[in-house]
Amino acid sequence: SDWSSDVCSSDLIAYQILICRHMIQTDLLYRDITMEASWEILINSIKELHTNNPILQNFCPFPNDLISQNVEHFHIEACDLIKREENLNTNQYKDLRDKITEKAGYAHWRQTYKGTAVESRFLSQFGCYCLIGVGGPYTSNNMRAWVVYMPPNLYYPWHYHPAEELYFCIAGEAIFKADGQEDRLLGEGGIAQHSSNQSHAMQTNNKPVLAYVVWRNEFDVLPKLTHDDAK
Repeated sequence: SDWSSDVCSSDLIAYQILICRHMIQTDLLYRDITMEASWEILINSIKELHTNNPILQNFCPFPNDLISQNVEHFHIEACDLIKREENLNTNQYKDLRDKITEKAGYAHWRQTYKGTAVESRFLSQFGCYCLIGVGGPYTSNNMRAWVVYMPPNLYYPWHYHPAEELYFCIAGEAIFKADGQEDRLLGEGGIAQHSSNQSHAMQTNNKPVLAYVVWRNEFDVLPKLTHDDAK
């Protein structure tokens, strides 16, 4: 009868909807697993760099309490710039550089200085995404870690924060400035350390820079600008 035919048709549609929902859920689960695995590949490379470098390891041992968390992608211009960048030159850290760049399109790019006096170009072109901490794929009670990318001819104004900090240059080069110290041009393998509340700044000239940045102690307080040189 027409009635039984309608029931069968209704059951078929409901079954098809159920199958579609299952397929979507399976696909989303697969994407989540794949994404988590790809972040794990990057963090393992970061761990290898960190634990094999005595200065990094003495500054802050690589944490053994990592907990994975979801990353919500946030896009800024720096994301596009690093993917197009051809001058992040490095001999020793090519593989790590490439893994960092590959995750650019999935990372949560920070705008730490939004709402401050920094110029709009810096806000959009200064690249920083978290590896361990808020917005990153992992969290820890003992350390914060970021990737920092700056294109050529970009000035990072003087700033300070309670957390102690270490920059490890992976590729390219930049001039590192710190209160009470001479300016230093650092490239691949170069290290800059900043003590608690020590003012510091950075400048790239004709080359970009890519760095691994670690914070220890009081790392939940955001940086503040030191001078009126941010415009």
